[in-house]
Amino acid sequence: MPVQSAHQKLDRLRNVLGQMDSVLVAYSGGIDSTVVLKIAHEQLGERAVGVTAVSPTFPSIELETATRVAAEIGARHEIVHTDQLTIPAFTHNDATRCFHCKTDLYQLLSTLRQRRVMAHVVDGTNLDDLGDDRPGIAAAREWGVRSPLVEAELSKPEIRALAKELSLSNWDKPAAACLSSRIPRGITITRDKLSRVEEAEAMLHREGLRHYRVRDHGDVARLEVAQDEIVMLMEPDRRGRVSRSLKALGFRFVTLDLEGYRPGGISLG
Repeated sequence: MPVQSAHQKLDRLRNVLGQMDSVLVAYSGGIDSTVVLKIAHEQLGERAVGVTAVSPTFPSIELETATRVAAEIGARHEIVHTDQLTIPAFTHNDATRCFHCKTDLYQLLSTLRQRRVMAHVVDGTNLDDLGDDRPGIAAAREWGVRSPLVEAELSKPEIRALAKELSLSNWDKPAAACLSSRIPRGITITRDKLSRVEEAEAMLHREGLRHYRVRDHGDVARLEVAQDEIVMLMEPDRRGRVSRSLKALGFRFVTLDLEGYRPGGISLG
């Protein structure tokens, strides 16, 4: 079978979504779900709704992006609220954490879909995601969630390139992840820990960094920063501000991970 170009796959994505009649898009404001919302709106108009679930694990800065980009697209956008901290299997923070988080999300969206009499819930899972250990994908399948980007066989680099061509303002947005991924497995997830990480990362954002994670190891804040941003972080004035800010949040020690920024979660105990 001939290899298909990204534009041919985009046409397939349009066809997949156009045949769905109506969809709720699990929309986080990240590039993948944004492309799904963009094409769903293009094909289905008012019968496509982006739904962003706000919870203690979802950074407020991500909500700002999601709201702004949905408005730029012109798509319907709704915000719902949930709280995974009420789920003991989630706060226990073992290897099944993501499964319980996504189960909570897709159960909520499934109920909303039925209430709105819409045909499908869709997400932003792409072809590259299938090669990762992602319990959330199993939860999506259990709830009948479809992944149009997978059905169109679109990879992450192709999606980002198409997003730029589609003039999406967040086409080069760094990957985001649930705040709970900053807490090592086996350490109970609490509202205070999530809030501290969110404040810490918001501070790095204000300092001009783009690719970063603040891993919460109790007394220690372990910073992961993109290799090309380490020099900026190490500027004396900025380094001092970052250290003071993190210690004001309750960390006793601030460390820099020499391996640099790595998207996703950690499993260190």
